[in-house]
Amino acid sequence: MNYSMVRYVLFRLLRVMGWLMILPLIVALIYREYDSALSFLALAVISNVVGLLGSLKKPANRVIYAKEGFAITAVAWLVMSAIGAIPFVITGTIPNYIDALFETISGFTTTGGSILTSVGFIEKSVQFWRTFTHWIGGMGVLVFLLAVVPMADGYSMHLMRAESPGPVVGKIVPKVKDTAKILYTIYFGITVLEATLLFISGLPLYDAITISFSTVGTGGFAVRDSGMGDYSTLSQAIIIVFMMLCGVNFTVYYFLLRGKPKEAFAIDEVKYYFGIIFLAAGIVTVNIYRAGVLADPKMAFHHSLFSVVSIMTTTGFGTLNFDEWPMLSKLILVCLSCVGACAGSTGGGFKVSRALIIIRNARNELNFMVHPKAIKRVYMDGHSVSGTTVKSVTAYLGIYVITFMTSTLLVSLDNFDFQTTVTSVVATLNNIGPGLGMVGPVGNYSEFSYLSKIVLMFDMLAGRLELLPLYVILKPKTWKRGYNY
Repeated sequence: MNYSMVRYVLFRLLRVMGWLMILPLIVALIYREYDSALSFLALAVISNVVGLLGSLKKPANRVIYAKEGFAITAVAWLVMSAIGAIPFVITGTIPNYIDALFETISGFTTTGGSILTSVGFIEKSVQFWRTFTHWIGGMGVLVFLLAVVPMADGYSMHLMRAESPGPVVGKIVPKVKDTAKILYTIYFGITVLEATLLFISGLPLYDAITISFSTVGTGGFAVRDSGMGDYSTLSQAIIIVFMMLCGVNFTVYYFLLRGKPKEAFAIDEVKYYFGIIFLAAGIVTVNIYRAGVLADPKMAFHHSLFSVVSIMTTTGFGTLNFDEWPMLSKLILVCLSCVGACAGSTGGGFKVSRALIIIRNARNELNFMVHPKAIKRVYMDGHSVSGTTVKSVTAYLGIYVITFMTSTLLVSLDNFDFQTTVTSVVATLNNIGPGLGMVGPVGNYSEFSYLSKIVLMFDMLAGRLELLPLYVILKPKTWKRGYNY
């Protein structure tokens, strides 16, 4: 383990966190929330000073192997969450640190599950920080760090692989640093575009910006107790479009910007992603219309599409309480929450690409039982998927199921009803936020015990980091000096 490099990156991360605190500080000054402004200023100064002092000594060896990548990523997210929870505590918004940590991890992991029963009382600057955590965590703070921290390019890829979602993570340009810059440029551009359109549609500027943070980061924190229900149909339609866009692999946008639409639309995952969305929305529309939930078929489709896109992209926004919908519609939403968005997006879940690989590999195995001598390969985007990737996806599924079952058993100690217990784990492990029952669209996680909150916090981090980094740091071999892999 290259401890000096781990230390160096973590101290650089502290400096980044310090600079990020400047934005809520500015908001606090604009709205004359001087106590909160002082809190954010103190945190910004302390984080910057500690980070600067700690990173003055640059490591002689800047090599990062896979284990350093996983270790740095997991520890960085823990440190980032621990610091990010402090504003909630010192401003009095969430006095209990465990609850504040839950809210912060939910924000950074873009889960959107809350322990707050109301958000109307929160100061503007703290509310801004709460939604801003979605934007920070959406693309990944270490991806941002790669754009500014000098590292050996061949080794920094281990950081991107550890933090970026998907079965296969690659560079879209030769240099990792340039890849990180391109991703963040696209990310920033989409955010500005959505905020502009929401403002034009009639939202106050503050709402437009904060909702854009939550949408583009596919997080789901709202700034009103009514969620998205108070906004106009036009504003909701804009949010639908941007939730859908941010569930797409960001490589697609790079291809489109480079004038390569053929490559962009040749990605199997994206085609299936949109197909699943519109098929599910159609079924849910018919189901809730025939059940009499909504009398107008157009509005039934509008709210069905909003809920389907919100859940599949793991954003978690809501316009209506889908917990009151017919069972078929609720089960479809739960299934979509497990599938999730595309790899390389800001969305969570198992990922469409992994589901496709699992299904196609299962089909090949069935064919192999009938034709033992046949040679079948799994294909994606017209190319053969390596056996290593297929194996890793299968292993991921196994770890995913074990994590889900273990978490559900631990949370069941709270003795809540079945749908609350199961969907709370589904909602946190897949970074969605709302589930059913007590954690439905109008519910929250405030009634859970500290043990359950800790389990669910682990699930949120495991889901965002795609399980492996958190499990890797629990292995004693990871921390041995001179042991590289």
